[in-house]
Amino acid sequence: MTALFYVVIMTQITTACVTLYLHRSMTHRAVKFHAVIEHLMRFHLWLTTGMNTREWVAIHRAHHQHSDTERDPHSPRQYGVWRVLFMGWKLYVDASRDRKLVRELGHGTPDDWIEQRVYTAHPYLGIMLMLIIDCVLFGAAVGTAVWAVQMIWIPFFAAGVINGVGHWWGYRNIDNGDSSRNLWPWAIWIGGEELHANHHDDGASAKFSQKWWEFDIGWMYIEILRRCGLAQTRRI
Repeated sequence: MTALFYVVIMTQITTACVTLYLHRSMTHRAVKFHAVIEHLMRFHLWLTTGMNTREWVAIHRAHHQHSDTERDPHSPRQYGVWRVLFMGWKLYVDASRDRKLVRELGHGTPDDWIEQRVYTAHPYLGIMLMLIIDCVLFGAAVGTAVWAVQMIWIPFFAAGVINGVGHWWGYRNIDNGDSSRNLWPWAIWIGGEELHANHHDDGASAKFSQKWWEFDIGWMYIEILRRCGLAQTRRI
């Protein structure tokens, strides 16, 4: 039971870091976080995903610029929904190897000493440290299983469900010119990213919910941080 509670908390923190830091802040500049909060999210993502900020930002910006076209890095309209759902991580890796894309669209991301010497230079060191931590906490067998769930979480839900199903099935409040859909009016386990069509309708907004019955837990986190003086929203 302790391991299950730990997995839930850790995957929710990871999801929050992806939607708040990588997506709403770094990619779309919709919110600015206090430097300490920002770096805590960078560090957590290094531990739990090993993803490179510049690559993630560039690939997501390409998705918005070329949504549903042959230049979209992960469109189910181009690759098929099942391939994106289960192999979305592979499409992400393939896109990250396009250094021209990363260079042109990854601007404005951290390029400080720790990014160059640690996070970018040693992306697998973080997830190996996470494995060690999990095994110390729960033993080798349970710890490895816990770590495996952590490693699968973002590749499946972000690269697969949001990028795949989010352009294949669901509802929309307005025709925004592409195939994006809202998967559910609420889904706290994926940080508000389920409101995918709303986000495509206005990518610069820090808040994804549009109707009173839609709940964006990511926006709730931003509001809490803003009231504590740890975040500034640039566009709602």
